[in-house]
Amino acid sequence: MHRNPAFSQGVVIEPGYRLVVVGGQNGVDATGMVVGPGLREQTAQALRNVLTVLAEAGATQEDVAKLTIHLVDGSGVQAGFEASREVWGMHATAVTVLMVARLGRPEFLVEGEALAAVPATTSGDRRATAHRRPSRETR
Repeated sequence: MHRNPAFSQGVVIEPGYRLVVVGGQNGVDATGMVVGPGLREQTAQALRNVLTVLAEAGATQEDVAKLTIHLVDGSGVQAGFEASREVWGMHATAVTVLMVARLGRPEFLVEGEALAAVPATTSGDRRATAHRRPSRETR
């Protein structure tokens, strides 16, 4: 199977981890305003928003087992990939990129969602304290 340093072909989540589901995040700032008209800036902001939601659950991009990116058809993948490398880094996450006709608002060019796994806690605390790469990559 083809190996790519930018993504994983599959990930196994080991027992003892909780699933964190991050719903679709767009390129909007804290006030709900779109950060710019281009795919690059919207992708960077959407991924920063994903990272913010992950952080609130005690996770980082290293805990993400699957990332799904929806791009508006015709918006060009390269600018989004460059923004992704800057914000997300080169973490071997399983990734699916889908081209769609449109998103929830006409100015949206990208939407990202994630599935992450963090260690289960017994104290009821929703935030994990020590976690790194809860899954192993499959090849």
